[in-house]
Amino acid sequence: MLLEVCCGNLDSVKAAVEGGAPRVELCSRLDLDGLTPLWDELREARRLFPTLKIHALIRPREGDFCYCPEEMAQIAADIQTALDLGADGIVVGALTEKGDVDREALESILPKGPALTFHRAFDVCRRPFEALKVIEELGFHRILTSGQAPSAQEGTDLLRELQAQTSLTILPGGGINAFNARRILELTGCRELHASASSVLPDGRKVSDAKKIAAILAAIR
Repeated sequence: MLLEVCCGNLDSVKAAVEGGAPRVELCSRLDLDGLTPLWDELREARRLFPTLKIHALIRPREGDFCYCPEEMAQIAADIQTALDLGADGIVVGALTEKGDVDREALESILPKGPALTFHRAFDVCRRPFEALKVIEELGFHRILTSGQAPSAQEGTDLLRELQAQTSLTILPGGGINAFNARRILELTGCRELHASASSVLPDGRKVSDAKKIAAILAAIR
């Protein structure tokens, strides 16, 4: 079983490593549900932790996941920058205005080689099983999703159905903690989890908590 920690800053990456997580998703602005990371933080995370698996979220703005050609060009450029700075994987997604996976837009920008995760745009697509097929055909390796529910715990039925129908890794995320992690894995048949495992510091910053990370890992071993 594997835990990926969602890190919105470099301090969270340090906490993830201290807590024992083997992989992080690095982003910025968790208050906006995650945007493309700061390049200096990605560069420093790679320098500090050369063996840590780092997947970079590429999301240029808040709001919906329907991107114009100029935004897709920005996403493509950001993907290349993230890879140049040492990211092991890319987390990305795009939808059409009707709520389907934007196959045409993604085909033009997806890199060959690195691990690819389709992000939680999946949770607002209109036909999840059709979306699953398109995501498979595009060459993604995993899908980050709460099962189209407010939390992964509430979305276990769809998570289980998705995992049963694909060889891709279905990566439950949303409200994962030490108390529900093992049960979510048991109910869904999934083998990886995604959690921020964060605490709010006195200065108001939200930072991943090494103790919470260690507790989740202990629960799923």
